[in-house]
Amino acid sequence: MWLNLISDQDLRRKAAVTVGARAKGYLMPSSTFFIGGDRRVRRLGFGAMRLATSPESAREASITVARHAVERGINLIDTAHLYGWGANEELLADALHPYPEDLLITTKIGITRSSGADEMSINGRPEVLHAQIDRALTRLKVDSIELLQLHRIDSDIPLSDQMGALRQAQEAGKVAKIGLSEVTVDQLAQARQTVEIASVQNRYSMFDRTHEPVLEACEAAAIAFLPWRPVAEASGAHADITALASELGATNTQLSLAWLLHRSPVILPIPGTSSIAHLDENVAAADLRLSAETLERIERLISS
Repeated sequence: MWLNLISDQDLRRKAAVTVGARAKGYLMPSSTFFIGGDRRVRRLGFGAMRLATSPESAREASITVARHAVERGINLIDTAHLYGWGANEELLADALHPYPEDLLITTKIGITRSSGADEMSINGRPEVLHAQIDRALTRLKVDSIELLQLHRIDSDIPLSDQMGALRQAQEAGKVAKIGLSEVTVDQLAQARQTVEIASVQNRYSMFDRTHEPVLEACEAAAIAFLPWRPVAEASGAHADITALASELGATNTQLSLAWLLHRSPVILPIPGTSSIAHLDENVAAADLRLSAETLERIERLISS
């Protein structure tokens, strides 16, 4: 049983994420993280949601962006069944398969189409989860999904049943590691009673810290925390933040991503874009070092 207490495995995993040093007043966050304690990835990832899959000209442009992300050293890419109802998964396979050995593609399941073409619903029925896993394996052209995340918890289905379905897939070798998305601290603890949780993907950014308690729970157990919408609230949202970014020779987006990387060693931002220029801007954020004084200044600006 995966209890929500700190286990020996938690302690070993936590030791793997606390690598970092202080030098000349600057915080030097680790550039990598071990998901599940043993799968090393660079902390700045890429969210593929914005990659268009049609028309053909847009699809080709998206393939170019995906390949450029890998060329720039990104080895954590996030997709989902929801993104084009599998079309985004197929796009990544077309762009990147056969995959580089160090590339981890994570996908999410648990959302289904409703009656209308643009309508959707949360669906955590075990048979639905199993079917979506099988389709993801086919679309991604893999025998096992390295990190599978439940897109949303279905309140109509016992959480133990949903986690049980994912555990069955894991035991069958179809899934290596299991994650969650948009969960509370209590839901995370409950899920860990059934399976080991390797990641949590919640909304979080410099200006949106609603899920701070969940981040703290992830830190305590060395669980990867993948913030979605990591920079949306930062774009022109605060004049003082814009001024600070300018002082540092950075953009708002870069400052927001750098802040996340400094905020916690378990945070793995997955900013998305369909632009190579914006992708390069995001990648450069990993090189932005923030002093303790700068971080304190950001805290004052956020709370003002």
